[in-house]
Amino acid sequence: MFRITPETAEDTPEVEMLFDLAFAPGRTALSSYRLRDGMAPLAHLSCVVRDDYDALAAAIRFWPVKVGAGGWPALLLGPIAVHPTRQGEGVGALLMSESLALAKTDSWRCVLLVGDLPYYKRFGFRRIDVTFPPPSNPDRALGLALTPDGLEGMTGIVYRWG
Repeated sequence: MFRITPETAEDTPEVEMLFDLAFAPGRTALSSYRLRDGMAPLAHLSCVVRDDYDALAAAIRFWPVKVGAGGWPALLLGPIAVHPTRQGEGVGALLMSESLALAKTDSWRCVLLVGDLPYYKRFGFRRIDVTFPPPSNPDRALGLALTPDGLEGMTGIVYRWG
């Protein structure tokens, strides 16, 4: 049995260790982290999954970003990680589904990420014409509309919220 709750300040050190385990400590050198520098993740959307023993099984974070000359607001999803001992149990898919459902109840129009389309398309993501900070691969720029027209006309450079 798993429970999903918003990430709290008490969770943060353990979540950071999970992200280091999943992506290596050098993960913060990735270009997508430039979009997150100096900002806190959106607390009401960033979640953790814990098991019956209160062990951290997975975590996901969301960040506000802007896109294009018009400064379209969007959510940046990532990172998402599942503890290696819990992979293959569906925890990541559960967390994605639940967190995206939560994001749909908020006022955001869309979610963006840099990732593998074969994995994320099952959640409704598709390739989009936005540019993440270099050296991001443009074929990995993905988006999910949270409203019927959430990705309509969205093009341009993805940049920091603040």
